[in-house]
Amino acid sequence: MSGRLRILHLGLGAFHRAHQAVFMQRLIDAGDTSWQLVGGNLLAEDPDVARLLQAQGGAYTVETVTPDEVRSYDRIEAISAAMPFEAGWAALIRLGADPATRIVSFTVTEAGYEPDSIHGAIYAALTAILRQRQRSDAGPLTLLSCDNLRHNGDRVRAGLTTSLQRSDDEELLAWTLANTRCPNSMVDRITPRPPPELRARVLAATGFDDAAPVMAEHFLQWVIEDDFCGGRPSWERVGVQMVDSVAPFEEAKIRLLNASHSAIAWAGSLVGHHFIHEGARDEAVRLIASDYAGNDAIPCLQPSPIDLESYRDAVLDRFCNAALQDTNERVAMDGSVKLAGFVAPTVRERLARNESIASVVMLPALFMAYLKCWHEGRLPHVRRDQGMDDPAAHALCAGPDPMAALAADPSLWGQAAGDPRLLTALRDAARRVDRFLDSRG
Repeated sequence: MSGRLRILHLGLGAFHRAHQAVFMQRLIDAGDTSWQLVGGNLLAEDPDVARLLQAQGGAYTVETVTPDEVRSYDRIEAISAAMPFEAGWAALIRLGADPATRIVSFTVTEAGYEPDSIHGAIYAALTAILRQRQRSDAGPLTLLSCDNLRHNGDRVRAGLTTSLQRSDDEELLAWTLANTRCPNSMVDRITPRPPPELRARVLAATGFDDAAPVMAEHFLQWVIEDDFCGGRPSWERVGVQMVDSVAPFEEAKIRLLNASHSAIAWAGSLVGHHFIHEGARDEAVRLIASDYAGNDAIPCLQPSPIDLESYRDAVLDRFCNAALQDTNERVAMDGSVKLAGFVAPTVRERLARNESIASVVMLPALFMAYLKCWHEGRLPHVRRDQGMDDPAAHALCAGPDPMAALAADPSLWGQAAGDPRLLTALRDAARRVDRFLDSRG
């Protein structure tokens, strides 16, 4: 390990192991071993994937599945050490403060960037690492977010600044602003929860009895703003797009993939589908997502360096991959946060331009129908939403006018909250959703 630079990744979830770690493995396979990757958990998990990986020397298997259900298996050994959760994170902090660590990366869910969120631990850990680096003069550090939110690097910078301001440590805040970079990035790979039968498939195909395998679609993309302060791996050698601005890639992915993914999960759940591919192959469900993207989202994204119509069609085709067995339950989680982040920007922009929002408001109308289904005890799976807990969701559904309450919520719509055009469009969309559901019996 001597002389190698290090990336410390906080969290060892399936997405990181099917995405960033795969790119690192490709770099190692290309002969570049100048960087090592270490992963550790900030939160207690069950099962503790870090301990499973530790027992396997950090190695695990990625099962990749094409839309034609062709499966391939790659052994990933890029994670040189897996560090299980420990209260106080002493070992992670020591490693993060080591001068050889030049990048601390992390994958945060849609609701995770607020300092008071369930994942506020990320700021506590980063603060502890930065404080130790400041004290030991360990040098600058890049904080690299690897998740689905637009401007994720900017959000990290803002959240960390707020957290440090609350601590009244002006010296550490000044040092952090001068010695860290927070590049924006865009990540893309559908990674469902590993099914119980995955371990047996991996064993049959590879002979490796893997206690921590992951599965993913064949598609893999990573776009990163090239703004690092302590060096970085030569990721461009293995297909990572290093760019001056990630914005057009990020917006296309969030509005055309993430928003459509949620629409299919909500609509599919309402008509009795269990898996995403069932909804994506359902002509009426797919049409809702396709119309949203083509009529309302794509016009907001132009001009773009991306062929947006082709990208939309490719995304919807990717959702049809039955071998992934990706569930509506997984994709529908954190729906209120996704509505605010993935859907509301298109609503605001089209209203500002006095353009129709008829197609885009089908998504919040589906969300409300999904919420009502849960409220009445008819949803066939568990609802999870970090942005709207169960009491708040029940109160919304039980109110005198749920759609008006939804339309007036500034946490969802920002400056468009309370716009009478939004409420009128939502009521019309709700009627269309009712007709859609009635047609399905």
